[in-house]
Amino acid sequence: MSSETNQVATEQPSTLSAETPVTPETVSTDWKASLSEEIRADKSLENIKDIEGLAKSYVHAQKLVGSDKIPVPNKYATEQDWDAVYEKLGRPADAEGYKYDLPEDQQIDAEALKSFSSQAHKLGLLPGQANGMVKFYNEMTSAAMQELDTKATAAREASSTELKKEWGQAFDQKVTQAANLAKSVGATELFNANMADGTKLGDHPIMIKAFAELAGKMGEDTITQSSGPVFQTPEQIEKEIGELTMPGSAYWDKHHPNHQAAIAEVLALREKKNQV
Repeated sequence: MSSETNQVATEQPSTLSAETPVTPETVSTDWKASLSEEIRADKSLENIKDIEGLAKSYVHAQKLVGSDKIPVPNKYATEQDWDAVYEKLGRPADAEGYKYDLPEDQQIDAEALKSFSSQAHKLGLLPGQANGMVKFYNEMTSAAMQELDTKATAAREASSTELKKEWGQAFDQKVTQAANLAKSVGATELFNANMADGTKLGDHPIMIKAFAELAGKMGEDTITQSSGPVFQTPEQIEKEIGELTMPGSAYWDKHHPNHQAAIAEVLALREKKNQV
């Protein structure tokens, strides 16, 4: 080789050797520049900012090769396509495969639970999901029942307060008369019937007053009366006072032989009313 040839070779610019470090200056800032326009426009590359990002994406994809992947059925998928997905996700082989964590003291509607299991299997619910739904339903039902019990208790207390105010010492007697009449005419179930708000029909003042009034009119020969002293309501006492103090009665006639007795009886009734 001539010296001239050697001189030309030495004057040519050197290329990157294996020892030359790769720096941002040696790589184009737009790593997609060397790609075809079709590939550059692919949306899968939108979030990849550099060569390292592309490499990481590739490595991740390679790790997924051969793994147990579950394809998402499209809108044209058949029931069999979805069944295959449900099975891979862990749905029981049949509806009897569902197990539920139920309180030991809870009364179970076996038919209702069986129907739910069948629907759960049809919808592809996993065991944990089905159990969670049953647990949620139990908690919701329990809360609703507790709310109804609270309302019923409040209604009974309000009814008692109202009737005690109206009947005074006759309260217990009249409530017992109303209950006895309901029992004697076969209306106990009517008394225990639940209203829409959870309260019982027999806890309402109007119902109790109606039966108590009817019991008073029917008398002891028809229904079983409670033993013990007979009490009067303030209205009954006032009515009796009015009858004793009517114009022309012994209460107003000083010469009437029962005048003093009438006065004493009226005074006793007024004292009784004040006590009530």
